[in-house]
Amino acid sequence: MEFLLCVLQYILIALVLAAVAGLGFFVGMKMRKASDAKKAAAATEETEE
Repeated sequence: MEFLLCVLQYILIALVLAAVAGLGFFVGMKMRKASDAKKAAAATEETEE
């Protein structure tokens, strides 16, 4: 029984770490897209002038 609880604890920790990594991945993608859009808008502004 103790072995099973140990395995479940490691699975829970792995799931939490995977959730944090996934959240960081999606937040990073969103921030990168926003940054790229801002740079593209600035580049089109410079070429129009």
